[in-house]
Amino acid sequence: MYAEVLGTTTYGLNGHVIGVEVDIRRAAEALEIVGLPAASVKESKERVNSAIRNSGYRFPGNKVIVNLAPADLKKDSSGLDLPIAIGLLAANGGIPLDRLKNMIFIGELSLQGEIRPVPGVLSMVLTGKAAGITRYFMAPEVTNEALLCDDIEVYGPKTLRELVEFLVGERDLPQAVRKEDTEAKASDVDLSEVQGQVIAKRALEIAAAGAHNVLMTGAPGSGKTMLARRITTILPPMTREEALEVTKIYSVAGLYKADDIIRERPFRSPHHTISMAGLIGGGTIPRPGEVTLSHRGVLFLDELPEFPRSVLEVLRQPLEDREVHISRVNASFVYPSDFILIAAMNPCPCGYLGDPQHQCTCTDGEIRSYGRKISGPLLDRIDLHVTVQRPKYKELIATTKGESSAEIAARVSAARAIQTSRLSKWHMQNNAQMGHRQLKETCQLDKEGTELLHEIFEKLHLSARSYDRIIKVSRTIADLDGQPQILAKHVAEAISYRNMIPQR
Repeated sequence: MYAEVLGTTTYGLNGHVIGVEVDIRRAAEALEIVGLPAASVKESKERVNSAIRNSGYRFPGNKVIVNLAPADLKKDSSGLDLPIAIGLLAANGGIPLDRLKNMIFIGELSLQGEIRPVPGVLSMVLTGKAAGITRYFMAPEVTNEALLCDDIEVYGPKTLRELVEFLVGERDLPQAVRKEDTEAKASDVDLSEVQGQVIAKRALEIAAAGAHNVLMTGAPGSGKTMLARRITTILPPMTREEALEVTKIYSVAGLYKADDIIRERPFRSPHHTISMAGLIGGGTIPRPGEVTLSHRGVLFLDELPEFPRSVLEVLRQPLEDREVHISRVNASFVYPSDFILIAAMNPCPCGYLGDPQHQCTCTDGEIRSYGRKISGPLLDRIDLHVTVQRPKYKELIATTKGESSAEIAARVSAARAIQTSRLSKWHMQNNAQMGHRQLKETCQLDKEGTELLHEIFEKLHLSARSYDRIIKVSRTIADLDGQPQILAKHVAEAISYRNMIPQR
């Protein structure tokens, strides 16, 4: 007796449709699963056995072989429990085979036969739809996630028995209905709460407008973290395509807990003890790391020199290419990592170098060693280097608030609109994404600006990468100013943000 049903699993960020073939033959009772199952799939034999029996159905007293096709793809998802159980019952004659066409089953089974949710449902459904499958059965908790994909039918049975009774025509199972979209909740922080820090706020505005990376250097308590945590309040809202992309990533990572699409841009702030795999992604079948979880949002690295240098160095590729390549023996994965890096650090180990109120206790050697923890190539990839001064007392007690996040966000959105229109033929959305070709075609400097940049290039011995990044920042400043051409004042402001840590 033979039956085949369809399940699905994730591999990287993408789903894969899995053919679950079940064959029952006359031999001693056993259940074998073949087709490169991972440990979570091998253990499904016990869950499936108990779920079938506790749901009131007979488990075959013969040998059962389950093949997961394609056999050369590693399967690592407890979500294959449900298609295995349905295939086994169909092969045993409990479900008509013609009722299983154009269906995909997704779900983990409890020993009592309850259908449980699994991560990555959105990726699975998108892949299934691309393969022409339109009907999906899964735990009720994840039906709304699946319905983010249009033009499909989704059902959410609570138990295996409910599902089987529906498949044999003994009960009705209502089709899941998508919940209405909810508005993004208002942020509980605002840039107007930060007293003073005019230069730092301006740098964050430029960073948000052009998606540029920022390094803030300042004494403890100067407000670096407070500033960083408010940058998402001035970023433009995500488009539906971007929101769907972020939701898919969080679903695969098992971090999607909402009933609706993720609307807020991610803000990730990993501790400096994070491992290389935690930052970039890793595992036998690699899971997304922090750089991918920050996609379309912000990655904040506080106390930057405290991160192991080996961990920081792996940031160089995603900062340059805006994607991460992870290779394993059987496959290679490409994860998106288009994020804004906001980093913060003290000027020296004690934190008070250059502070007029506190005396620095560090030796010259300690200061140089501290600065060398961050490599020159990594610093070169950070567009804006800002010194954050400790706020003065009169600024802290001032009753007049600065500009609100909404006011700054309006200017940022206007600048982004200019960039999107200008770069549309290259399918780019912001200035930070530009390559050398786009710089040549879209970033014209006036005569004074060209002479100024030439002088600074020769004086500071800038690299070609630094040259390009100064022009990108200048282009963003001009966009905020509503100027089609980059003027000398725009170049001068961009250069002022290249106060890099000396590498001696």
